[in-house]
Amino acid sequence: MKKVAWGLLAAWILHDLEELATMPSFSRSPDLPQPLPKVLPMSGGEAATAIGLTGIVMAAASAAGARTGGRSKLFQASLLGFGWHAGTHIAQSVVLRRYTPGLVTTPLVVIPYSVWAWRRLKAAEVPVAPADRRLDIALAAVVPLAHVVARLPRLKHRFRTSSRMNK
Repeated sequence: MKKVAWGLLAAWILHDLEELATMPSFSRSPDLPQPLPKVLPMSGGEAATAIGLTGIVMAAASAAGARTGGRSKLFQASLLGFGWHAGTHIAQSVVLRRYTPGLVTTPLVVIPYSVWAWRRLKAAEVPVAPADRRLDIALAAVVPLAHVVARLPRLKHRFRTSSRMNK
């Protein structure tokens, strides 16, 4: 089960390397529908920070999965979220009718790894951990919070600048 558990981190890294490489230029694209450009623009440093913060959680989930033979609630909830988030990448591209960050590795890495991992857990008769709503909510908040934290220095600077201009 260690391969399955650490595979989550490996699959996440491959997927997020694509996002890291494409997110900054995508977020500044002039053809995004309004008001998205005002909300999304992100520097490479901000993208790296957000991805790194999320990576801490994914590493912790993978370690928990390796330590418990895949039985960890954190590991299983993270694995489930990783697999389901493939739908967001596909939906974004359909809605925007264009490439969005993470789209290439979604069918090549995210979906195949997720299906393989659940099949391996089932074959090893690892019981599915009971749902934990608080854990699920906390994990769902990781990525948005990581993006907010990554943008805090810029937002703080904007706030200071606008405060000075209003005086």
